[in-house]
Amino acid sequence: MSRLPFYIIVGLLLVLGIGTSLYRHIQLEVPWTPGEQRQIWEVEAIIDFTALGEPVRVDFALPSHQLGYRILTENTASPGYGLSFLQDESGRRAQWSIRQATGSQQLYYSVRLQVTEDTRRQQANRPELREVTWERPYDTAAAQVIERAWARSADPYTFARELIRDFNEERQSENTRLLLTQFERTPLLVRLLNQAGVHAREVSGLQLEDGRRRQTLAPWIQVFEDEENWALFDPRTGTQGQPENLLLWEAGGRAVLEVQGGTNSRVTFSMLSRSQPAAAAVRSQLADDTLLNFSIHSLPLEEQALFQTILLIPIGALVVVFLRIMVGLKTSGTFMPVLIALAFIQTSLPTGLIGFLLVVSVGLVIRNYLSYLNLLLVARVSAVIITVIAIISIFSVLSYRVGLNAGLTITFFPMIILAWTIERMSILWEEEGPKQVVIQGGGSLITAVLAYLAMNNPWIRHITFNFLGVQLIIMALIMLLGNYTGYRLLELRRFKPVTED
Repeated sequence: MSRLPFYIIVGLLLVLGIGTSLYRHIQLEVPWTPGEQRQIWEVEAIIDFTALGEPVRVDFALPSHQLGYRILTENTASPGYGLSFLQDESGRRAQWSIRQATGSQQLYYSVRLQVTEDTRRQQANRPELREVTWERPYDTAAAQVIERAWARSADPYTFARELIRDFNEERQSENTRLLLTQFERTPLLVRLLNQAGVHAREVSGLQLEDGRRRQTLAPWIQVFEDEENWALFDPRTGTQGQPENLLLWEAGGRAVLEVQGGTNSRVTFSMLSRSQPAAAAVRSQLADDTLLNFSIHSLPLEEQALFQTILLIPIGALVVVFLRIMVGLKTSGTFMPVLIALAFIQTSLPTGLIGFLLVVSVGLVIRNYLSYLNLLLVARVSAVIITVIAIISIFSVLSYRVGLNAGLTITFFPMIILAWTIERMSILWEEEGPKQVVIQGGGSLITAVLAYLAMNNPWIRHITFNFLGVQLIIMALIMLLGNYTGYRLLELRRFKPVTED
């Protein structure tokens, strides 16, 4: 029979598992290790204005996901105002409205931003060229300034750089000084760029500095080389490129703040930087499930805690499969060690080992007495279950009375599994002797301890909970192990005499 379908299935599981895990790490920035930290910026904008006792509408530009920053959460405070978030080609905006307001007004907007390593640039629509008209003598001055910078440039970027530098104090000419007496620098530069056929617009950026208060937005010039490629220029120095810690607040060429029904409007910004565990920083975006972003984070916290344990079971199963197929350890029951390992996670390893040995030892003694009563299987196993419950109860009470609170955690042991383990060991004792009981019991304990060490590892707990694709990888590995038909490691002892000869 062809093994091709088997290897195709295994290959698909590996590709899907690795692919979804890499997607979550690269696209959603879920960390590989639990201790990674992310820098978080908290920015608060305060809008002040004086209402005139008539209907008020306030439009305020909002930042978007962009190069180096991802929005985590947004909050507003605006008592009595209606609030809507709008999205159009120019970007995102918040719109507050109220039927009537009088006197001093304050509106608050705060945003939490995560510093990311995402190198994708913010999508921007290239603005149309504006028709520029000048009054005399500014038309002649503008034409000469453009001609001078155009001669020393080769493309839109170099032209913008040379044009801005011509407005610096050390390079100003009579024409540039004349234009500056009538126009503000940044809008003037945009007009000149448009007149020269270069697509450009004014955008607003916020320089992030930890602990700063009452900061304002700074103007920047966005110059387009073509429909997709653009660059930022500092209108004061001509420096090209986006500086570190610069957040583009408004990148659509519109006013940052528009107030209808009020006067003396202004907006100031305060900001604070802090570190946060990476898993917590991206939790909000992980809660939005999609086909490629399928996670447990959308569930309530109680269910998340439950699944954090359940998702460790495949790790224990992989350990059991490896030890039984490749090493050749014998265990009492196929996956009983996994359930015992889960109990060890709840009780701690030393307490769990002592509790397991006590319960099984006492249970075997009582089961040995029940064998003389010639009970049927169902009744005998039921009696053993009740016996296990009684043993656990007695040990818990005694440990509490002597002040050993760790003994109370013995109740986490799976009682039905312990009862069946005692039943199997008792039958094995009767049929094959105590040696096999020790071999299988010891193998079960070794397997349970190794499974516990694997399942209780912080890195493995983090990976299994945050990357569900790992479950597909584990399944593929188990299938590959299940296809092994060679010698087990413990069986190689039979060939020792051959090596001695």
